Amino acid sequence: MGFVSHLLDATLGTFWDVLPIVIIIFGFQLTVIRRPIPHLGRVVIGFLYVVLGLTFFLVGLEEALFPLGKVMAQQLTDPSFIFDDPAAALVSGLRWQDYLWVYLFAAALGFSTTVAEPPLIAVAMKAHEVSGGAISVWGLRIAVAIGVAVGIGLGAYRIVTGTPLHYYIIASYVVVLIQTVFAPKLIVALAYDSGGVTTSTVTVPLVTALGLGLASTVPGRSPLVDGFGLIAFASVFPIMTVIAYAQLTEWRARRSGEGSDSSGE
Repeated sequence: MGFVSHLLDATLGTFWDVLPIVIIIFGFQLTVIRRPIPHLGRVVIGFLYVVLGLTFFLVGLEEALFPLGKVMAQQLTDPSFIFDDPAAALVSGLRWQDYLWVYLFAAALGFSTTVAEPPLIAVAMKAHEVSGGAISVWGLRIAVAIGVAVGIGLGAYRIVTGTPLHYYIIASYVVVLIQTVFAPKLIVALAYDSGGVTTSTVTVPLVTALGLGLASTVPGRSPLVDGFGLIAFASVFPIMTVIAYAQLTEWRARRSGEGSDSSGE
């Protein structure tokens, strides 16, 4: 009964969260555009699907994804997992090198969740369609996923070492700005959008749980101060990798063209 009560509360909360969106859409349609709602029955059914889908998603986060990320972080940072002799480790102290499995897991988690991110898939498909096939769907998805993997891995290192977050973010955006100046203009907007679509339904819950779990288990770290910030890494590093992917593709195309010209001569 406790789970059913929790499910009903989540459904009601989701309904009130979605209701303002419905009011705005219906209000503009009826008062500004002044036309009836097309396919009203389908719209109402779709609204109910949205409420139910969000409800199950939120309950799934609370019941599975958040606990899973926290438990994995706790297990990977447990001295009994890192050292053969945990007592000696507590005396000598932990070093950032002792958490290599944490960095690897964080990078793998960032890569896998990003590849499965529905908004990224949608953006990649549209980019492929609009570019006439010049932008590969899987090429863009892999480029973004590599960026998230690097970012989350580096973010986990930051939590372990306790270094200030703004150093990494400022340096990252300086690199992005420099890349933007020399990047193909057609890819810049897509690269910046790619940094946004990574922080969505699949990535955010697991990455947030991982950050909070690490900050809770690594000695000397605060969940409030150090536990957040991984999402910022997941947003900026894909911009770098997408721009780098475009620059590499352009360089290879130019090199192939030069090779064709020289062979023709």
